[in-house]
Amino acid sequence: MHDICPFSIPAMRPFVPEKLRPWIIIVFAIIFQLSGGVYLATVSEMVGSTALMQEDITMAGAASLVGLALTFTIMFRLKFRFPSKITLLVCCSGIIICNLICMHTTNVPILIATCFVAGVFRMWGTFECNSTVQLWITPKRDLSIFFCYINLLVQGMLQFTGLTAIYTSFLSEWEYMHWVVVALLLLVMITTVILFRTYRSMKKLPLFGIDWLGALLWGLIVLCVIFVCVYGEHYDWFDSEYIRMAILFAAVMLTINLWRASTIRHPYISLQTWKFKTVYLTLFIYLIVFILLSPMHVLEHAYMEQILGYDSLNLISINWIAILGIVTACIFMYKTFALRKWSYKRATVIGFSAIVTYLIIFYFLIDYNLPKEALILPIFLRNFGYVVISICFITALSQVPFQYFWEALTIQAFVDACFGEFFGAAILGHALKFVMVKNAMLLGANLDNVNILANQLPKGELYENLQKQALMVSMKELYGWLVIFGIFCLMAFLLKESSLRPKFAIHPKFRTIRRSIKHVLREKTN
Repeated sequence: MHDICPFSIPAMRPFVPEKLRPWIIIVFAIIFQLSGGVYLATVSEMVGSTALMQEDITMAGAASLVGLALTFTIMFRLKFRFPSKITLLVCCSGIIICNLICMHTTNVPILIATCFVAGVFRMWGTFECNSTVQLWITPKRDLSIFFCYINLLVQGMLQFTGLTAIYTSFLSEWEYMHWVVVALLLLVMITTVILFRTYRSMKKLPLFGIDWLGALLWGLIVLCVIFVCVYGEHYDWFDSEYIRMAILFAAVMLTINLWRASTIRHPYISLQTWKFKTVYLTLFIYLIVFILLSPMHVLEHAYMEQILGYDSLNLISINWIAILGIVTACIFMYKTFALRKWSYKRATVIGFSAIVTYLIIFYFLIDYNLPKEALILPIFLRNFGYVVISICFITALSQVPFQYFWEALTIQAFVDACFGEFFGAAILGHALKFVMVKNAMLLGANLDNVNILANQLPKGELYENLQKQALMVSMKELYGWLVIFGIFCLMAFLLKESSLRPKFAIHPKFRTIRRSIKHVLREKTN
């Protein structure tokens, strides 16, 4: 927060030991990451008790991510306006209220709006914690090091939240996860009141000149895209007026927002931000990554539930392997990418190689009697590869001038955190539907009254076995196409020359950032 050596957190009261202060802040960040509006790991329990569709709850969870991503652009404005104590208390109070609403409402628009607000408070609280301990993690403000910590926190807690939600709902009910989060946030509030003081290292800057209308439009655009991806199969895609209206609204709002960005002085996301190669190239590659990772959301769950017969506890136990992959990837990137300054190309190739290997292993391993231990390596590689690419791409944004860095981060988060996984899942889910029909017809062509083997089984059991076999063949086919596509992309990366390294990924001092914001405010008043 300020230039003090050795590192300290003056917002805490003097009796708090210096060595303990950053660890308290990290615990706060973990609790903020554990919190949210709805918890998608318990979606089946929520569907059963609230009479909502799975798509409704998924849409609410996605709205939380949209609120989280949208807030990046104004994070420093909020930090220079409110002291740490006020920020922590406000964020905790906001998330508690949102959790209470999510527990008791079955109105889909209210649920989505509440989760959106919860995402904003979650990001605000997490940023306050992380920016406070940044100099403790990397005194040189090296973003390649800092983003290893960020990915370890965010991705690790994403998996751990699913584990906590499932175990809590298994022991009691899904609502108890909300009560656990509320209790933890109340503990954070009590700790904040006791340990923190209202401290400012610099004069506060007003929240003046923020393009709130632009922020709202960008949020609605991304929500429309997610709506199409989530509800597309349910409403039969373009045969539904809801899908057509969502696409029309997204197109109209995008046009209005881009036009506004070309006419006002400081739009929420400047047109200049989209022109940087690092921004649009990472967006394109992220879409490819999420297409390759789409079996995680479509094929793996179908395979483990319908073929292997896993229950929710066995399914969620896979998260422990995912956490191991995440931790390994963060340590690997810290040792090689952050410290040894390996090139962006090398990190990207390593990440893609891990993802393609995951697809190849699944292609050859799929079987009716696959032991659970055989899933360890592919799931480990899947999460390892994704986190390697995530650290590489978010660090690559440091090549963007800092004036546009946070806008670029918001744009990348729209794909990475918001609609990327839903986009990939929608494409693969639609492909699975057609491939299933084709393979079921081919496999069932000879299952008639003349077939002696077919007549020996009851019709219901015969149809069930036919569907299982069609699913197995379809998954094999789709994994094969994804392997070919992944190898093609990997070869393209290998052929492309690049020697860029994260040598200049340095975060400016907060005083420098504050001066640039004051310059923008002066322009607004003139």
